[in-house]
Amino acid sequence: MDFLKSAVASAISKGPPFPYTFGDRVTLEQSIWTLYNGTRKEDGSHCSIFTFDITTGKSRLPLARNAVRKMRTLRHPGVLKVLDTVESDTYIYIATERATPLDWSVRRKNLSAETLKWGLNTVAGTLSFINDEAFSVHGNVRLTSVYTSQSGEWRLGGFDILSSMKEDDAIIFSMGSITPESGKYVPPEVAKSGWDTIKRHPLSAVDSYGFALLAFEVFNGCLINSGAIGETKNLPPAMHQSYKRLLNQNPKARLSVSHFREQGRRNGGFFDTPLIKLSEGIESLGLKSDREREEFLSELDDVANEFPEEYFSAKVLPELLKSVEFGGGGPKVFASVMKIGARLSDEEYNSKLTPVIVRLFANPDRAIRVCLLDNLPDMIENLPQKIVNDKIFPQMVTGFADVAPVVREQTVKAVLTVISKLSDRTVNGELLKHLAKTSNDEQPGIRTNTTICLGKIARSLGVNTRQKVLIAAFCRSLRDPFVHARNAALLALAATSDLFTEDDCANRVLPALCPSLIDKEKLVREQASKTFDIYVLRIRKHASTLPDSALPPSAPTAVNGAMPRIGTPQTDTGWAGWAISSFTNKVATASGDMQAKPTNAKGEARASSVPAPSNTAKPALASTVSQVHRQAVTGAPAPVLTRTTTDQFFSDAQDEDDEIDLAWGDTGDDSFFDAPLQSEATIKTQPLVAVSEFDDGGEPDFEGWLKAQAEAKMKSPLPKGLSKSSGLTNGRQNAIRSTTTGHVGSGLGAKKLAKTTNAASKTTVPKVIDTKPKEPSGDDDWGDAWD
Repeated sequence: MDFLKSAVASAISKGPPFPYTFGDRVTLEQSIWTLYNGTRKEDGSHCSIFTFDITTGKSRLPLARNAVRKMRTLRHPGVLKVLDTVESDTYIYIATERATPLDWSVRRKNLSAETLKWGLNTVAGTLSFINDEAFSVHGNVRLTSVYTSQSGEWRLGGFDILSSMKEDDAIIFSMGSITPESGKYVPPEVAKSGWDTIKRHPLSAVDSYGFALLAFEVFNGCLINSGAIGETKNLPPAMHQSYKRLLNQNPKARLSVSHFREQGRRNGGFFDTPLIKLSEGIESLGLKSDREREEFLSELDDVANEFPEEYFSAKVLPELLKSVEFGGGGPKVFASVMKIGARLSDEEYNSKLTPVIVRLFANPDRAIRVCLLDNLPDMIENLPQKIVNDKIFPQMVTGFADVAPVVREQTVKAVLTVISKLSDRTVNGELLKHLAKTSNDEQPGIRTNTTICLGKIARSLGVNTRQKVLIAAFCRSLRDPFVHARNAALLALAATSDLFTEDDCANRVLPALCPSLIDKEKLVREQASKTFDIYVLRIRKHASTLPDSALPPSAPTAVNGAMPRIGTPQTDTGWAGWAISSFTNKVATASGDMQAKPTNAKGEARASSVPAPSNTAKPALASTVSQVHRQAVTGAPAPVLTRTTTDQFFSDAQDEDDEIDLAWGDTGDDSFFDAPLQSEATIKTQPLVAVSEFDDGGEPDFEGWLKAQAEAKMKSPLPKGLSKSSGLTNGRQNAIRSTTTGHVGSGLGAKKLAKTTNAASKTTVPKVIDTKPKEPSGDDDWGDAWD
């Protein structure tokens, strides 16, 4: 083989240029030619190359030159197509379309009876053209003269002795007998009297006899021998009578090939098959009416397994694509295209189907768009990622905003198909923007499908995007009036529970799930219970890993050489037992003299149950309630319990929600905590309450403290200026108690909250209220609360 290739290459280098490259040699029997597979140098397209070596076959050189001349001049769809020819002193080359000898398939018997009929009908049509239109005789009709093209169609070759009967010196008369094994295929009259006898008989008589032998060979899968001539073994019963007439010993009574074909094409004839009808009607598909087109496609599906696969890809598919794109074939034709596309290789799919699919996505026809989206699962594996992301998806997103609900719905469903072919930037950017719109669609089914879609593509989203989008989208769907939308949100939350942090589960998801537990629909209530259990189980599992307390451990320290006193353990297991025990322990550990806590910050107010220190330093206004109730203790400092205000508690959740894209809204749109907090303006106008101090006698007296608080509430609040401070101090001691846990602003008396007594005083003096009007002075502080 290598020697032959090198010899051919050497011959080419010495002769005229031949723009084709030789490939593997193909076995070809009963021929003067040697066949090679080849490729065109310019574009790499496939071809076949017939070669004739002049040096070794000089006796048959006229046959080779006749074949070149006839193949170049005879044009018919059933004739092997010639691309180029080259002749030199040593060789003759004929480049044709890629062709395979028919005897390969026939001997393997991998062709159905319907396919054989279809092929014989094609050859019969070609011979009819040669005999009737070209007024010529082929003279070499046999199995080895027929080839199959890349489309699976049968092509007639072997034009070595093809001659026109108008020529007196036709080659068939002088050299017809030197063709390989000609004795097996010549008709009886030629075998008896030579080729000159054909001048006295009908022109088609020789080719009719050869066509009959061809029919026997294709149906029996072998070359014919002299003893089998006239047998009808394995031939279709409807063909028997006509077949015998083709072999009539009398050439004048012999049936012509054209008449044989006409008999077969009659109603109920052996050539009256759906396969043959479809092959002839495929080229006029674009001219058919809607009804005719539907009938054609229905028949095409019925005989799809009868056609060679190559025929579908090379012949049927291009015509169907033209009908879809330009002939108004519509979705039905495209469905047939997808069935054929499933048989194509990746290379054929990308070269034949992909460009058309991209153009069809740009087509504004809604029926075409819906058909494309429906068939997208069958196409997506064969489409390159770059094509989908850069060309198909930009056209596909127009369906999200289409006025037709069916287009919007199908576009949402198609997201699940294309998500694997989209880049992260496209998924987390443009795609989510469009899904945000469909999540607010007027159609409840589209809203529901959007929620389902988000749940299924959740793991394809970025980590940050999940936190911003998914919770907001699902929680909003929980408030959807459509029952199936709410149920879809619950299912999506259950399926994506592992994608959220424990903080988000506890602070955002669980509060949003609670209303669904009492939903009016049982379907929603049951699913809400299941989803709620999933999140609670996860929170409990996480809580078991947390420490018992986040406060740093502090050991009690001795003051003046004595250990602090420990409060009496509480035996009450009720709701107040732990609170009283905690308060007692904290007071019991306090010792030493009380005084104002030095600080560089603004002054802090005292609790009403703590005696006023003697320090006269005036503290600045406190900003929160926790600061108003803070104590200053000398000696061993006891832990100070501070409380977080309601505004502070919910501010963190609000900050997180602000990070969610505006397109997805806010989980707080319909707040689960709608009770309004006390406004800052109300706090500013809160009246002062004068509270009488009491002496705890050195022992913690919680009951007395509660009583004092109750009495203080019963007293009428006096405006600032009417209450007179004790004469034992230079400042005024006003105990302020806030009536809300909300944020405290610059309320009345808060700015000059507490003036302490003399720091040296160790004895607490009961406060005496003087009802006499106070003399006006420049230190009256009127209006300080309004500064």
